[in-house]
Amino acid sequence: MKENIVIIGGGIAGMETAAQLLDLGYKPIIIEKSDHLGGHVADWNRLFPDMSPAADVVRSLASRVSGANIFLNTEISFINKLKDSYNIMLSNGISIVTRIIVMATGFALFDASKKEEYGYGVYDQVMTNKDLEHWFNTGEDPRINDSAMNAVGFVHCVGSRDEKARNTQCSKVCCITAVKQAIELKQKFPDAMIYCFYMDLRMFGKKYEDFYIGAQRDYGIRFIRGRVSEVSENIDGRVIVKAEDTLSGKPVKATLDLLVLMSGMVCSQDSTKVANMARLPIDTDGFLKSRDNVMDIIESPKEGVFYAGACTGPKTVPETLAEARAAALKVHLFIKGLE
Repeated sequence: MKENIVIIGGGIAGMETAAQLLDLGYKPIIIEKSDHLGGHVADWNRLFPDMSPAADVVRSLASRVSGANIFLNTEISFINKLKDSYNIMLSNGISIVTRIIVMATGFALFDASKKEEYGYGVYDQVMTNKDLEHWFNTGEDPRINDSAMNAVGFVHCVGSRDEKARNTQCSKVCCITAVKQAIELKQKFPDAMIYCFYMDLRMFGKKYEDFYIGAQRDYGIRFIRGRVSEVSENIDGRVIVKAEDTLSGKPVKATLDLLVLMSGMVCSQDSTKVANMARLPIDTDGFLKSRDNVMDIIESPKEGVFYAGACTGPKTVPETLAEARAAALKVHLFIKGLE
């Protein structure tokens, strides 16, 4: 079928949308700014709650989109609205005219250095969830010494549920990601004491609660309810964390070899940039605004423009894949004149 379908973003949302459209007989076009497909999931090691390898998901999707037209290292230069279509100019000089755009532009992680009180970029032994995943994948990070990991702490909700950070929303996956990463570290350093400092634990997904209980029962991970109030560094370069255990009403002070900040999801600048080009509205949470948040979350207010995945808000991998499949169906119905 000769209908141009442009998918902006080559993460798992864009890949799954393209795979479904290929199965329906179309030849979609994927525009990806980086040099590889897979988005954030390509940088992850294992996925909760089954600890399945993230690389398997990306590899499976990549094999299914081989028939698509894929532009890597390519950005959107501008989008011009025509009478009943869009003219999209790419950074490689190619121009595409299409009636259909699928926004699969994903999310960005909150810049942890903006929360100066946690010391990211200041103290040597402070890293983010993304940094830790890189270490899981490569084994390369000077902050992790295999012979000196006796105590590790995780701080939940960094840049999420935080009015000062201008993001009052829950990032949805930070709690379960902290549990997953804490278990992985405990598997690598069985004798280490691991703490999770949290406000509330939001274990909403399938098997998430079991995963959390197992972290305590099987791995001895200690969960402390209370915001971290102070992070400092001692003369040995170890991190000193002060907090209050709000369940016991007692102050907590821990000296750690590593502190991991769970940076939350925010809308990426690329999403906002492309949305502005296409004159798509931004919602009050900073993510792209759907037609509504119940029945039409994958539809934009603009005819022929659809959403898939975390461009409209924090999503898990299963939710992202489900939305991508729904977006592909919406595109198919639109082309058939049934939408």
